[in-house]
Amino acid sequence: MTEEAILLAFPNEVSYFNSWYSSNEEIVFQHGINIISAILILVVGYFNVKMVLKIIRKLLNKREMDSPVVAAFALGLARYVLFTIIILACFGVLGVETSAGVVIVGAVGLAVGLAMGSSLSNFSAGVLIISFRPFKVGDYVEVGGVEGLVEAVQVFQILLKTADNKMVMLPNSVVTSSSITNFSRYAHRRVDLLIGVSYRSDLQKTKQVICDALSKDRRILKEPAITIGVLELGESSINFVVRPWCKTEDYWAVYFESLYYIKKALSENGIEIPFPRTEVKLAGLTKSYSLKLKEGREEL
Repeated sequence: MTEEAILLAFPNEVSYFNSWYSSNEEIVFQHGINIISAILILVVGYFNVKMVLKIIRKLLNKREMDSPVVAAFALGLARYVLFTIIILACFGVLGVETSAGVVIVGAVGLAVGLAMGSSLSNFSAGVLIISFRPFKVGDYVEVGGVEGLVEAVQVFQILLKTADNKMVMLPNSVVTSSSITNFSRYAHRRVDLLIGVSYRSDLQKTKQVICDALSKDRRILKEPAITIGVLELGESSINFVVRPWCKTEDYWAVYFESLYYIKKALSENGIEIPFPRTEVKLAGLTKSYSLKLKEGREEL
């Protein structure tokens, strides 16, 4: 339909539209610019959000996120925050009053925050754990008096598997407010042993026997060197401190077997490991008798 035909078919309507447009031309022009600007903000913002989320995803991958749930939650939260900012910006360009909406969102957020105080505390603590990474999945740690293998780092809690095969769930807020000992953090660990020998023992020989017993274990590292020395003169024994180094994964095997081979070597070389003994002297007697503790009984 040509322009002339439209004028002939709808003369009144066309006249009214031309009159309205003439009186509101500036407003129409301004609103048109605002609508186009809002569309541009929405389109550009959409691609910028995708780019920012891609960068965040790469950062999370570099940090080797232990839990995909945490990574997905962080990406989702970033997505919603960024799109909310873009939508508010679009409304602002269109002339829509956004202050009331911001107040409503803030009030709702405050109410939710008060209702979910502990959950938000655990979430913020989870963010700190992810950021500072005091441990990762597979590490053996002690947290809040609980030792175990880290099985998962989740949004609100971590899961530990204890040595006796129990699962312990610790809220993230408890984790960040407690001291954390990470036994798996470093590649090497020192094994601390305390060996007591009789006061009649030759100290130099004892030290050499212990050193020879440990040198046969290939899991014990050459560097740092083994530390062997007299720690204290106890009530019934001279106590040697023995400190070999090994790989972290070999710690308990080295600990148990070192005790076994040290005891075996000391016995083979006639070096006595003393046991509790009480000496009783009776008035009027020229002999003294020793009471030995054996299998829960006292014997003369």
